[in-house]
Amino acid sequence: MEKEKPNSIRTYDEDGFIRRAACLCVKNEDEKEVLLVTSSRVPGQWIVPGGGLEPDEEPSIAAIREVMEEAGVRGTLGRFLGTFENSERKHRTSVYVLLVTEELEVWEESQSRERAQHKCF
Repeated sequence: MEKEKPNSIRTYDEDGFIRRAACLCVKNEDEKEVLLVTSSRVPGQWIVPGGGLEPDEEPSIAAIREVMEEAGVRGTLGRFLGTFENSERKHRTSVYVLLVTEELEVWEESQSRERAQHKCF
């Protein structure tokens, strides 16, 4: 199922959840640091880059696209971590690991977002 949203089309699964994809962007293979970006909705909140799937788009491709748009990074897609479900917002997000190989100075959302590495426990 699809529904138009300004500048994009939302896609839904069979249960009516919005289909999304995201990546935990890591600096190296030990995965002790992840890259986060500031939220475009909540000032000062740090989030994992991700967003909605386009019609007929595979979750892994959407995850790579969203990371480029929101965080300005490229890399090697790693393992699938699972699906995160947010029942309150009716989202289901496919989450992958992305090993960052390039950080762009300017990217699509660089005027509205910051990015930073954060250490994992």
